[in-house]
Amino acid sequence: MTTKTLDEHIEITPGVTGGRPRIAGHRITVQDVMVWHERMGWSADEIATEYGLTLADVYAALAYYFDHRAEIDRALEEGTAFAESLRQRTPSKIGPKKC
Repeated sequence: MTTKTLDEHIEITPGVTGGRPRIAGHRITVQDVMVWHERMGWSADEIATEYGLTLADVYAALAYYFDHRAEIDRALEEGTAFAESLRQRTPSKIGPKKC
């Protein structure tokens, strides 16, 4: 029997997810797992069940996040700022949202 180490759960492959760290064999990024867990309040069990991952995959992604927190938080902020700049430059074709 082969035992996976923490490093074998996370991979970085240029082009697949823009070079962002992801769960090996999946397109799910460490950033995705962090958002689901830290910002949306999902448990590791919920994430694993919802996306067909092992608990080890989820915890490896969280461990990777906490080891690289500043870098991943900065990438998330940059992505959010980019999306907002696109929203501001591209007016909605359906008009403003009515309540």
